[in-house]
Amino acid sequence: MTNAGKHKRGRVFLVGAGPGASDLITIRGADVLSRADVVIYDDLVSPELLRLAPLKAELIYAGKRGGSKKSIEQDALNAMLIEHARKGRVVVRLKGGDPFIFGRGGEEAEALARAQVEFEVVPGVTSAIAGPAFAGVPLTYRGHGSFVAFVTGHEDESKGASAVPWEELVAAARHGGTIVILMATARMRATLDRVRAAGLPDETSAVAVQWATMAAQKTVSATVATLADVAARGGIGAPAVIVVGELAGMREHLQWAERTPLFGRTIVVTRARAAASEFATALRRLGAEVVEFPTIETAPPRSYAAVDRAIKRVSTPSRDSFDWIIFTSAMGVESFIERLKSQGRDIRTLRNASIAAIGPATAARLADYALEVAAVPDEYRAEEIVSAIGIKQIRGKRFLIPRAEVAREALPEILRDKGAKEVIVAPTYRTVKPKGPQITRMRKMIASGAIDLVTFTSSSTVTNFCELIGTSGKGIRVAAIGPITAATAEDRGFDVVVRPRKYTIEALTEAIRVYFAQMKKNR
Repeated sequence: MTNAGKHKRGRVFLVGAGPGASDLITIRGADVLSRADVVIYDDLVSPELLRLAPLKAELIYAGKRGGSKKSIEQDALNAMLIEHARKGRVVVRLKGGDPFIFGRGGEEAEALARAQVEFEVVPGVTSAIAGPAFAGVPLTYRGHGSFVAFVTGHEDESKGASAVPWEELVAAARHGGTIVILMATARMRATLDRVRAAGLPDETSAVAVQWATMAAQKTVSATVATLADVAARGGIGAPAVIVVGELAGMREHLQWAERTPLFGRTIVVTRARAAASEFATALRRLGAEVVEFPTIETAPPRSYAAVDRAIKRVSTPSRDSFDWIIFTSAMGVESFIERLKSQGRDIRTLRNASIAAIGPATAARLADYALEVAAVPDEYRAEEIVSAIGIKQIRGKRFLIPRAEVAREALPEILRDKGAKEVIVAPTYRTVKPKGPQITRMRKMIASGAIDLVTFTSSSTVTNFCELIGTSGKGIRVAAIGPITAATAEDRGFDVVVRPRKYTIEALTEAIRVYFAQMKKNR
């Protein structure tokens, strides 16, 4: 084998991260991120996207925001891309919007080509499109707008004549075109004056959108003559997009983002990473900006001895076989069955015992494995299991409870008190506090009042949240599943404002929607 064959060849991916919302990255962009060894990201990239990178990936902040003193100079950044790729690494250059639209992606690609480093470009959703879309402004419209132009508003006035052909653009815009101006906040008035000087009528519609697609999105409508003043009064700052042209006036009856139930709300999801996705997606569908801040992660138990002994008894019918197996969580189901499979056991042997599930999510996970559930309490907590199973089915019976290594002892104690012959608790997983750079970000968001609601689904998420951020919950509004979780949150000083009647994620999501709808109504 040649020396060249012994070395892994690196590759650089210039990836568009999209306009801000983490779920607007492309599928290909997310896939590339999931394989990265190194991620070099810009300031405006959503921190939520960095979660898509492997835990072992090196994350490098590049800055690249106007006025930032921490930005890496472009030449140094180009050299960094080349250096990492030559070490055989998969390098993701994660850039806000699209890498080839005012993102200096062309310069980076050219440097890589000169250095003979393999690279790919993954397009992204540019704010030039997403900003108007989320403001309710179509950029083209049959019979009214036949072209669109993207221009920079960040030109250096000291260089004299503008490189933007304003006269030509305005001449076309007067006949049904749309002009989208990026990076124009600092020089908004001067840029709009240029547009007017080039001949665009003062009464032409204009819109400015700040933080498009995010909870902080703010939009103002005016005319090309008044937009600078209206934007200043409205507190519009960077990053913002300006849209000029007849179609900007359609916002009045096409705005839609502001009408979504959770528009403008930032909600924190504290569930474990593996369990958070469905809940986060449901909130995003309602218009919320979701910050995933897992306060627990799952790990194997310190010892499998107890569960392995239990599995052996389940798989070998005898006088000592379990009469009931009670699952208290979907994770308990998943981890128990995974261990069962690893031991080469047949899942059908679980039918030798009756199965109980605390909560519909747990029952649904069992149903995924075609396991029939004999009992589900009406209220989804351990204390209600007696009425679900029946006192006669508890006395003299043997129970197995596969669950987390550390959990409330209420269920085993209740069963023993009601006459169970044997209750075996078999840890199939344990919960641990995660580590990562998100802690500093969360502390800053809390301090700035940027969070509208924190969601808790168990007492451990409450406890770990406080330990991770290093403070009590005073002044923080929360939504909590179940009375036990709510009580833990209140003990820690949180203001529990949402308590769903059913202890499910679906009910929690709906209760959050109703809570904010009522707030909006009471304004």
